[in-house]
Amino acid sequence: MDERKLTYRDYAAFARMSPEELARDCEVQVFRATGPGGQGVNTTDSAVRMRHVPTGIVVVSRERRSQLQNRERCLEKILEACRLRARPPRPRKKTRVPAGQRRRRLEAKRSRGEVKRLRRRVEGE
Repeated sequence: MDERKLTYRDYAAFARMSPEELARDCEVQVFRATGPGGQGVNTTDSAVRMRHVPTGIVVVSRERRSQLQNRERCLEKILEACRLRARPPRPRKKTRVPAGQRRRRLEAKRSRGEVKRLRRRVEGE
């Protein structure tokens, strides 16, 4: 995609793609996961960071011991993010200020102006 802002329709198109098609547009980085897991975590590059280039969505998976399973999980996360962004925006409902509210607001402004007018110096003194 070019540098224009993506719409929900663009994300819907990505959400309909298969994981294999989606994987073609991704940059993948593997690294050592941190946290519990002992030597298994410390010695293998099993965690995966995946960036979907057209959308800029970045996800990380380090839940599994297998790099392959973490790659699959990343693709699922990207698809889920595309599905969330593919929802059309809710239509905006126009609202009106009720006549009574408008009347009270104007009356409050008038009375505030009157208070300020009374603070002024009286002419002729």
